[in-house]
Amino acid sequence: MRASDLEQDFDRVLFTQEQVEARVAEVAAQIDADYEGRDILMVGVLNGAVMTLADLCRSMRSHMTMDWMAVSSYGAGTKSSGVVRILKDLSGDIEGKDVLIVEDIIDTGLTLSYLVQNLRSRGPKSLEIMAMFRKPEALTSPVDVRYVGFDIPNEFVVGYGLDYAGRYRNLTDVATLAPHVYA
Repeated sequence: MRASDLEQDFDRVLFTQEQVEARVAEVAAQIDADYEGRDILMVGVLNGAVMTLADLCRSMRSHMTMDWMAVSSYGAGTKSSGVVRILKDLSGDIEGKDVLIVEDIIDTGLTLSYLVQNLRSRGPKSLEIMAMFRKPEALTSPVDVRYVGFDIPNEFVVGYGLDYAGRYRNLTDVATLAPHVYA
């Protein structure tokens, strides 16, 4: 689904499907170069990172395995609740592994900061972060992100895995949600 299919729901398109695809390919090439000769455990953060992780892995040439975690601090609103919960944990051990967390968006950084602390305590060989979108103006918890797709304004955005109340994840463009949708 493109933003033009539901124009009334969005204020503006930040990135088109084509821009997102091009950036994913660039980030994948950088990860391949950085991890050359090493196996990577890609940890996708559900639900939002599904699109990013799938496209990233298809664009990479490195050997990898995948696992998933579900970590929440939102609910159905447009702002973080401030409470982080693990809804689904990893299915395997990460001790001694090169781990790359793949996240859809970093807003306040609270969720990711908690996740990094939790995973570091499990003894990985290395632990890095890839976030498709980051809101620098919204950060309240510092997080060291090695790979960033796009920095975006501190507005509510949807598309490419980002949702509002479970909707718009399948939007191939990334757009700012019109206030009348969530008012």
